[in-house]
Amino acid sequence: MRLAAAASCAALLASCAIDSGHPGAGQRSYVNPVLDRDFPDPAVLRSRDGWFYAYATQAVSQGTMINIQVARSHDLVAWEYLGDALPRKPAWSASKQKFWAPHVIYDEGQQQYFMYYSAEPDDATGKCLAVAVSAAPAGPFSDSGAPLVCGQGIEQIDPMAFDDPRTGRHLLYWGSGSEPIKVRELAPDRLGFLPGSAPQAIVFPEDTKYRTLIEGAWVVYRDGNYYLFYSGDRCCAREPRYALMAARAADAFGPFESLERPVLEANGFWLAPGHNSVVTDDAGRDWLLYHATDAARAFYSGDRSRVMLLDRLVYEEGWPRVEDGQPSASARAAPFLSR
Repeated sequence: MRLAAAASCAALLASCAIDSGHPGAGQRSYVNPVLDRDFPDPAVLRSRDGWFYAYATQAVSQGTMINIQVARSHDLVAWEYLGDALPRKPAWSASKQKFWAPHVIYDEGQQQYFMYYSAEPDDATGKCLAVAVSAAPAGPFSDSGAPLVCGQGIEQIDPMAFDDPRTGRHLLYWGSGSEPIKVRELAPDRLGFLPGSAPQAIVFPEDTKYRTLIEGAWVVYRDGNYYLFYSGDRCCAREPRYALMAARAADAFGPFESLERPVLEANGFWLAPGHNSVVTDDAGRDWLLYHATDAARAFYSGDRSRVMLLDRLVYEEGWPRVEDGQPSASARAAPFLSR
């Protein structure tokens, strides 16, 4: 039933939208997944060229390893796969294949796109944060030449660059494995941290469901609050336990208060939903792009282990939520885009 609905949607170009909730007569709609291939940790960027770009962790495509995946869409629903945004490995990680969780931001003054990602160096097994630069949103990106910071394990992962709309400061959120999610100010050129700055822990792991390991920070400023989305615990085990959580603060550096319930957790159709990004449509509505595993498929089956899903995000009583707190598995009205 779900696959038939998806095929019907695709045949109708299943893009664009007008209202929230379920589609009515005349409304254009979509059915998850919006990108049916292995595309973990998707990070979305609305580019100046009129396209939405999504960047993802490494994966195999037609027998070839793609270091950093990139796809694009005009409507957030129909996606065109573009291949590798980082076709050349950095010199300090030339022998490894551990390229994870990219995020791209555009700098108007420099007219450059900056991609932050994590990788494993040739001379160690801990992960490092890195930055690469391109003049075009799809790349190719070129690494800056050295890591920003390295760790002993997986604590230096999942970077998200954020320009604070209140202060104009360039910030980087990241982490964390079993350590806290952190934030630190970047230098004006975005190629390193601001001299004299220090990382500040803002959200901490806890011995509770979905929080023993936390990762995948994404920050949104809305209605005077900084909303920090993050995910935990186990995304990729044979029996995953993974969901999307949220925290909020009045300042980009916190203190952050965590929402006790998940924003999004598994259902009978989709397992291990999380590691999201957020994008706003032309009606001012926020949408989640995130990955999940199809419960009807064997875990890690070919190129479809963690596919990309889309769902509407709403805010009630100052907190974000997704309808029913679960990934959608039937037709939904798609995002509103004016063009």
